[in-house]
Amino acid sequence: MNNKNSFIIDSPLDMHLHLRDDDMLKLVAPLTSKYFSAALVMPNIIPPITTKEALLSYKQRIKEACKNDSFSPQLTIFFQTDYSYEFLKDIKDEIIAVKLYPFGVTTNSETGVASMDVDILRPVLESMEKLEIPLCVHGETKGFIMDREKEFLPIYESLAINFPKLKIIMEHISSEESITLLEKYDNLYATITVHHLMLTLDDVLGGMLNPHTFCKPVVKKPTDKEALRKLALCAHEKVMFGSDSAPHQKEAKECHDGAAGVFTSPIALQVLTQLFEENGKLENLNAFVSLNAQKIYNLIPTKKQIELIKEDFRVPQSYQYKNEEVVPLFAEQTLSWSIKSVKDKDDY
Repeated sequence: MNNKNSFIIDSPLDMHLHLRDDDMLKLVAPLTSKYFSAALVMPNIIPPITTKEALLSYKQRIKEACKNDSFSPQLTIFFQTDYSYEFLKDIKDEIIAVKLYPFGVTTNSETGVASMDVDILRPVLESMEKLEIPLCVHGETKGFIMDREKEFLPIYESLAINFPKLKIIMEHISSEESITLLEKYDNLYATITVHHLMLTLDDVLGGMLNPHTFCKPVVKKPTDKEALRKLALCAHEKVMFGSDSAPHQKEAKECHDGAAGVFTSPIALQVLTQLFEENGKLENLNAFVSLNAQKIYNLIPTKKQIELIKEDFRVPQSYQYKNEEVVPLFAEQTLSWSIKSVKDKDDY
C-alpha cells in the first residue's frame, strides 16, 4: 500500500545499462539484478558484441553474475553496416534492439559507424524495419562538447523521415532541443538518466572538478535539466528510464584523462523516488520506470516489487569486488528514501 512514507515500484526496468565484463561485470551486475526486473544491456564491451556467438556467451556471463536474483537481461548488438537481413532475422529472438554508436563519440565506440549517411545505413535499417527491431542511438557528433547532441538532431530527423516504421530510441537525451524533436515524430522515443535529471554542468566543474559526474553526453544547463524533469515527472508516454549507469574503475575516473560515465545503478530507484515525491508526482513513477518501457518495447518483465520507505539512506563511498572499485553518484551523501524490501514473483 502506497502512502506518504512508503512506495512500491512494480517490475522496475532500466532501459540503458552498461555491465562491462569480467570482474567488473561480477561487481556491478548484481547491483542492478537485485532491484530491477530487467535491463537493456549495452553491447560496447571489448570486443563489441557483433555476432550471435558473442551475444549468447555474454548473456550467459550476465546470467551467471545475476544467478541469485530474478532478473532478465535484454541484450543488444553493436550496429554494423554489413549486417544482412538473414543475420538479423536469425538473431532477432535473442536481442531487444540494435545499438548504433557514431565512431569515437563515447566509451568503446572506436568501431562505431564512420558515416551517418542514410544511403550507407539504409540496407540494415530497412531490414530492421521489416523485422520490427528497434534502433537505439547514441546521438552525438564530435563538435563542441555542449552542442554535440543538438548537432545530431538533424540526423535523428532524417532517420525518422526515411524509416517511418522503424522504432528509434534517442538515448540519454540531455537538452531542450531533443525534447522538441521527440514530440515531432511518432517513431521517436527517448530514455532519460538519473544524472541528467539531477545535475548540471556546475556539478561537474562549477567548483572543484568532480570526475564522478562526468559523462557523455555531458550534463548541461539548468533549463535543460528542468525541461527533462518536466518530461519525466509527467511520465510522458514516449520516454522511459534508462540509467546509462556506466562503471569505471575509480582510478580510471580520478586521473588526468578521466573516463566518461556515471555509476548510478544501486541508487537510481532511491533518487527517482525522492525526486518524484518532492515534486508531488509519485503516482507517475511506475509509468516512468516500468510501464512506458513495457509498451514501447512490447516487453513483459519478470514480476518484482520494490518497496521504498521514507528513511535516510547513506550512499556508500564505493562498491568493491576483488581489484575493482567503483564510486557511485552522490557517494557519502544522504538520500531521503531507502529500499526496504524486494519481492520476487514467488513472494506475492
